[in-house]
Amino acid sequence: MKIKGHRLYLNEGKAVPFQKSPHQSDGLTPEYLIMHYTAGASAESSVAWFLNPDAKASAHLVIGRNGQITQLVTFDRLAWHAGVSRWADRVGLNQWSIGIELDNAGELVRHPDGWRTKWGRPVNSADVIEGAHKNGGPVTGWHSYTQEQLEIAQMVAAMLVNQYGLKDVLGHEDIAPGRKTDPGPAFPMSSFRAAAVGRADDTALQAEKFVTTTGLNIRIGPGAQFDKLPVSPLPKGTGLLRRSTQGIWMEVRVVNPVNGDADIEGWVHGDFVRAV
Repeated sequence: MKIKGHRLYLNEGKAVPFQKSPHQSDGLTPEYLIMHYTAGASAESSVAWFLNPDAKASAHLVIGRNGQITQLVTFDRLAWHAGVSRWADRVGLNQWSIGIELDNAGELVRHPDGWRTKWGRPVNSADVIEGAHKNGGPVTGWHSYTQEQLEIAQMVAAMLVNQYGLKDVLGHEDIAPGRKTDPGPAFPMSSFRAAAVGRADDTALQAEKFVTTTGLNIRIGPGAQFDKLPVSPLPKGTGLLRRSTQGIWMEVRVVNPVNGDADIEGWVHGDFVRAV
């Protein structure tokens, strides 16, 4: 990926789909990257809402659960994503930040038959993370983010930080506490921020042995831009031995055979493994 003319381009030189939101203005001086969840039914419905004249809201990018990106505002223009907000000495973060929306239902509601979105759609238990929000509130369910989505978002975030000299990566919940809860407890902010801005992760994994916590792609290099190995995805519970670390990416050797292959080495995303 690369940024050219404040537009995002894919590796093959093709610009990501661009749908110009009417909700934008001059005056952007980007210092921060703000992460959001859409709290919508799909990436497509969220994009449609940001194009609606009644929305009075927008973001620079929307990233779907399959990793597909739609750009709505160029990175030199102010998007209306932060609302009433403050961070350090900055008030009104629209003027001071780039906003990324991740397709995610956000906070969930418990029903007798399981978790549902706030508009009543059932959510598979494997896609639910239970926890309390860092800004307070009860333990409840939160829609998890997908591996593909986080990999792409991480790559884009690091590129934006480098291109525009951004100071930090924040959540909407950080700049508008009490008013907003996104991106929520399901978002791995500590490791995401560490990989994007290149500083030590507060929760860096210290152990050498791990297991996968979901079906996990293993790649030839440390990033979503690298090809997956043919054995991808590794099954949940696959044993791994860490060899090195680059940001949130871990170079590993697979301990147990996968599909008869007992000699597998590659890179995996560290948010989808746990130490053993």
